Amino acid sequence: MAKIARVEIFLIDLQPQVKRTDAIQSFDSQETPFVRITDTDGAVGLGYSYTIGQGGGAIMSLLRETLVPQLIGREAEEIGRIWRDLLFSTHATAVGAITSLALAAIDTALWDLRGVRAGLPLYRLLGGAKDSVPMYTTEGGWLHIPTEDLVADALEAQARGFSGSKMKIGQPKPGQDRARLRAVREAVGPEYEIMVDANQCFSLGQATRCAQVLEQFDVAWFEEPMPADDVMSHAALAAATSVPVAVGESMYSISQFKDYLVTGGATIVQADVARIGGITPWIKVAHMAEAHNVQICPHFLMELHVSLVCAVPNAPWLEYIPQLDSLTASPMRMKDGRAYASQAPGLGIDWDLDAIAGGRIDGLTADFS
Repeated sequence: MAKIARVEIFLIDLQPQVKRTDAIQSFDSQETPFVRITDTDGAVGLGYSYTIGQGGGAIMSLLRETLVPQLIGREAEEIGRIWRDLLFSTHATAVGAITSLALAAIDTALWDLRGVRAGLPLYRLLGGAKDSVPMYTTEGGWLHIPTEDLVADALEAQARGFSGSKMKIGQPKPGQDRARLRAVREAVGPEYEIMVDANQCFSLGQATRCAQVLEQFDVAWFEEPMPADDVMSHAALAAATSVPVAVGESMYSISQFKDYLVTGGATIVQADVARIGGITPWIKVAHMAEAHNVQICPHFLMELHVSLVCAVPNAPWLEYIPQLDSLTASPMRMKDGRAYASQAPGLGIDWDLDAIAGGRIDGLTADFS
């Protein structure tokens, strides 16, 4: 086995392609930490994570000062051991977003390196359950978008072969959400799926009332109705409604998903590979969900998640929100509303290395060897 010989870290600030708003925030930027690992045979793996808005500098500091110095000389194939060692070396700051996002940048680089060395795409390394997956789109469903534009985007997505659209809810008056939802459902008909996302803005009482409305429109799921750390309220809501409850994008450890699964608080889990700490813990959550007969429908990062959802049998959807177009030479492969896992070794993302080199933020780079 080859040892880790060099690690480079850098940050790129990606500007969202469209205005993105929900009930609690607006996405001003996507600060994206990168980790490039080179082994003693010269093979290279490139990994990344992200923040919505700020926090990239804190992730870079944790990588530079604590995590990356531990990598030099380690066996690159011992991904599980490295992940656990790094987690426990930062035990005082875990569980939390900064630690998980930093771990994810390293872990995805190691999995990319493993795939490159093996000559296998990521989805096959992890199980190869399928080679494509249906998509639903979120890009036309942001909270600020007028109802008529919301409808137009859903109709366009339906015509392109997408199987569903997500719309944000949490307007100042509940009747506004109801009117928008009714307009979309009447336009797309009964077969097209509609997902709704409250982004943690409701109390249990508000969420229960909202769920009664959602039942009337046969929505595919009710996403993040309440703060993600309120497990018992989600369990109470799930028991009170026929609408599937989806939670997970704001959770940062395997154990948090365990609590939701054993209490019945989530009928769909939405583990985000960056926010949970990388591919190593993500695949464990996917298998744990499968053991509970629960689907996993990950949040964001479609260019990376496409390989993960194709690796496991209980992942029926990929969320369409382009993130990496400005840094890739070719986009994720899509056809007739389906996304296809890359057949290239490793993560299979076709990076534009010149664009990456030109996008680095001065003062937030480091090189270890």
